[in-house]
Amino acid sequence: MLPPVSSNTNSIGRRGPIRLQRSPPSLAKLDMTKRAVRVTYDRDLFLLQRQLKEVTLAYRARGLRAVIVFEGSDASGKGGAIRRISWPLDPRGLKVWPIAAPTPEEKEHHYLYRFWRRLPQRGQMAIFDRSWYGRVLVERVEGFARAEEWRRAYSEINEYERMLGDDGIRLVKLFLHITADEQLSRFQKRFREPLNRWKLSEEDLRNRSRWAEYQEATDEMFRKTSTVAHPWHVIPSNDKRYSRLTVIETVVRTLSKGVELTLPELDPEFEQKLRETLGVK
Repeated sequence: MLPPVSSNTNSIGRRGPIRLQRSPPSLAKLDMTKRAVRVTYDRDLFLLQRQLKEVTLAYRARGLRAVIVFEGSDASGKGGAIRRISWPLDPRGLKVWPIAAPTPEEKEHHYLYRFWRRLPQRGQMAIFDRSWYGRVLVERVEGFARAEEWRRAYSEINEYERMLGDDGIRLVKLFLHITADEQLSRFQKRFREPLNRWKLSEEDLRNRSRWAEYQEATDEMFRKTSTVAHPWHVIPSNDKRYSRLTVIETVVRTLSKGVELTLPELDPEFEQKLRETLGVK
């Protein structure tokens, strides 16, 4: 059973009220012209992926856990960014959860139920390609949740994330944003490329027709769930290279904070045995 939570956005738990950011992100304030330097992109990506690998090895060695949440506009590059995160990492320590509509069995439970079941084990990380924020985005806009359900979800989500933090899980929340014109361009490219047409769906067209409603819901989500402990990182993503570099840099910076990244030394006797067996001085 999930513990009861207050219907107030600034809900009060055993450790006092959850603190919202005084200046939460806003889509209208994003600088959508940001671009990466193309000639140094490959090098910058390699270096960031190496840093990310060091972080994940430290988490594995110390039994730490992390959850990375991806939200964003359709065609904003979530999948491409997730692939750049997962490519250099040991798949035994990372699980990617693509979140679609709940199954009939999941609908019989609280909407957070299916996310509780997918939290990482100690020493592991989990990526959610869309998440519990669907309650206040697609379920709100498309009418899949009643008004009283999505309105109380802000405080439920804040309490849920506080519980994750109290249990030692580091949380990174990323929102990738593109302009309506850029989205149209990417949809057109997908349509023209037969191998990418599968990415287009009726849902994409329906969501695009409600662009303004989704922008309004997103900004309210930022205002009510970008907390001091778990802020939203909103990334201008018209330029895919800039978006991918910024995503990984944000993940590395957030997960490294307060964590000892130096890897434990090998047992001296085992190290000596390795040297003798492998012929390494």
